[in-house]
Amino acid sequence: MNPGRLPLFCDTALTARIERAEAQLVAKAGQAARRRADSAGFVIPTAGGVASFAEQDSPFNKVAGLGFGGVPDAAELDEIERAFAARGAPVQVELAHLDDPAISALLTGRGYRLVSFENVLGLAVQGRPERVTPPGVEVRPSGEEEFESWVDVVADGFSHPDEQGVPSHEEFSREVIRRAQRDLVAAGVVPYLARRDGAIAGGASVRIADGVAQLTGAATAPAHRRRGVQTALLSARLADAAAAGCDIAVVTTQPGSVSQQNVQRQGFDLLYTRAVLVKQP
Repeated sequence: MNPGRLPLFCDTALTARIERAEAQLVAKAGQAARRRADSAGFVIPTAGGVASFAEQDSPFNKVAGLGFGGVPDAAELDEIERAFAARGAPVQVELAHLDDPAISALLTGRGYRLVSFENVLGLAVQGRPERVTPPGVEVRPSGEEEFESWVDVVADGFSHPDEQGVPSHEEFSREVIRRAQRDLVAAGVVPYLARRDGAIAGGASVRIADGVAQLTGAATAPAHRRRGVQTALLSARLADAAAAGCDIAVVTTQPGSVSQQNVQRQGFDLLYTRAVLVKQP
């Protein structure tokens, strides 16, 4: 990290670009879940974003990217709320704070309740980022023969989060996490596997869209934490994102978490915050 570097500035245009990529990812992962589970899910485009229901308890049951195509009208929200209610699920909206303020006023007026926040951080991808590999650590894209091992280590890591910062309002079972990782890969996410002294130590993933490298999760097995595995997984994905022509990398974290601390140490800046609003059926 260059101490004289100016922080990355995020305007509404950059926010819209990131939110558009997020909405696309949620829609594609939700479609993958529906094909696998043959569930009665849906994707409803709305105001530049999407409302997605994949299957029961899926992390892809949400409204993402809302508002960068205008303010949704009452009829659109009525349709979305009816669709979630028909499946016995709450409507969860993740709303960027650089969005039109009229949207939050509209949602709270319809009974949505603020339950949480999440931070979106970004890094300008320039030149040829250095691959950082601590002694004994090896990182590379996961091959098909390693796919199940990748799913297992990511699920194990996410099932044992570091207890720092604001806790997530959501909890997912290990099996739900496993299914979600499969759906992400089906949606075009590239899995990465880390080994430490030959043993599987961690996993991560990235999706590239419109020059944006979405760092879609990273997890280290508890026995291998504090050994540089996260740094190695991050640097490998950044190097490959640069080679693919990306100009920005983004990651979503819980506020004040170890994950946020780790990426800020690597030069990521806080770009914006998403408010998470929920309406029960």
